[in-house]
Amino acid sequence: MARVEPCLALFCICLLLFSSGVFSATFTVINQCTDTVWPGILSGAGTQPLATTGFSLQSGASTTISVPESWSGRLWGRTLCAENSATGKFTCVTGDCGSGTVDCGGAGAVPPATLAEFTLNGAGGLDFYDVSLVDGYNLPMLVVPRGGAGGNCTATGCVAELNGQCPAELRVVSGGAYGTDESVACKSACLAFGDPQFCCSGAYATPDTCKPTSYSEFFKSACPRAYSYAYDDGTSTFTCASADYVITFCPKPANSQKSATTNVSLASSGSDSKPSLFFTALVAVLPVVSRWLPLH
Repeated sequence: MARVEPCLALFCICLLLFSSGVFSATFTVINQCTDTVWPGILSGAGTQPLATTGFSLQSGASTTISVPESWSGRLWGRTLCAENSATGKFTCVTGDCGSGTVDCGGAGAVPPATLAEFTLNGAGGLDFYDVSLVDGYNLPMLVVPRGGAGGNCTATGCVAELNGQCPAELRVVSGGAYGTDESVACKSACLAFGDPQFCCSGAYATPDTCKPTSYSEFFKSACPRAYSYAYDDGTSTFTCASADYVITFCPKPANSQKSATTNVSLASSGSDSKPSLFFTALVAVLPVVSRWLPLH
């Protein structure tokens, strides 16, 4: 009977681990920009919030975040942030979430901001992910799946630096308050003009009536795999399954261009492949069960 109890305990703990959602994807967020970036995270409605909704990431630093299965939401970078010495309020020139703190606390990015969007374990068990410039642009961003299977598991993003190239009528200029009067973000035409034709609203609220414009083509030509307007699905949504994701701000040009044209799959990722859930569970519970095993 003493030998049966550890086996039963092992089964029960594995069952608990699977049902509690302990198994998750990871987001590794890397800052290759020359300045600090403050990533913000917004979980979708009805989705379990992550352990953090905003944090500081110095130049050259990285951090890894555990993400539950079936999570959906978006991640972006905030720039030129500071805390007001008089009020204590934390604000950013681009990507600000309006919370007044480093944590966004359930608030999204004030556009313009480059967005990485995810729906994990969606239809058919696939992850759906994209990088969107529909709300404008503030930072180069690359999303690379690692260790996934199924779908196309393709890197996507916008690795081009667009603030300097941004059309004058779409530019966001800091006004020198942070030591620069250069363009720090690029608005979408919808944000800049509010015209239904640019916003895919009103009479333009369907794929048949809302078409690319010269402004959306500016973003698309520079970043072919990123969303450039609301109905840009065909070339901008990617799928994978059971993957971890590396999200890089300001990816190095040489590495970025190579990554952006390479499919990442179990066949090509080699040691990046994720271990099976059962193996992970076994490793997690063996130390616990070993204490119950009879000694000889």
